Amino acid sequence: MSVFSHPDSTSTNQVSSSHSTGTADRGRWSTQRIAMYALFVALAMAVSFIEIPLMPAAPWLKYDPSGIVCILAGFAFGPSGAVIVSVLGFVPHLFVNPLGAVMAILVALGYSLPVAFIYRKRPTRAGALTGILFGAAVALVAAIVGNLFITPLYAHMSMQQVASMIVPILLPFNLLKFVINGVVSFLCYRPVCKLLTR
Repeated sequence: MSVFSHPDSTSTNQVSSSHSTGTADRGRWSTQRIAMYALFVALAMAVSFIEIPLMPAAPWLKYDPSGIVCILAGFAFGPSGAVIVSVLGFVPHLFVNPLGAVMAILVALGYSLPVAFIYRKRPTRAGALTGILFGAAVALVAAIVGNLFITPLYAHMSMQQVASMIVPILLPFNLLKFVINGVVSFLCYRPVCKLLTR
């Protein structure tokens, strides 16, 4: 599996060898890769507790930057990194709000996995942008479906009540959330690449 690389990078082979999971590591993850995964998971956990209300009309809907960490993990380590960070990053919330955490995991996977798969096939700026746009669309569908079927289970609301909030509240909130995640991730993925290849 190729890792975070870019055609402009002069150390692609060095990156691949330092993070590879192939014969050099005898089929096992390198210590460096495990440490990087742990760092990304810890960062996702930490920022998931930063909650910022984006819409005065719906103060209970709060944005946290953990999605950015999950997307960057997809860029840096491919689909396996996206899955590990997107799932383990929300483990603390499973003990507080398990259903909400499940929905957050599904949305994070919906965004980060398309990014990881597309960028692995096209490790260019165009590939990164395509992955972000496609991931945002998948995550938006996951968020709406999750709200329809999961939110009524713990928010004491009917599916019809949730459905009535899709256009005026849920759709604009999630669009704004995914725009923030996408823009920040697109601006940060190359600096993160350089940092990881040092």
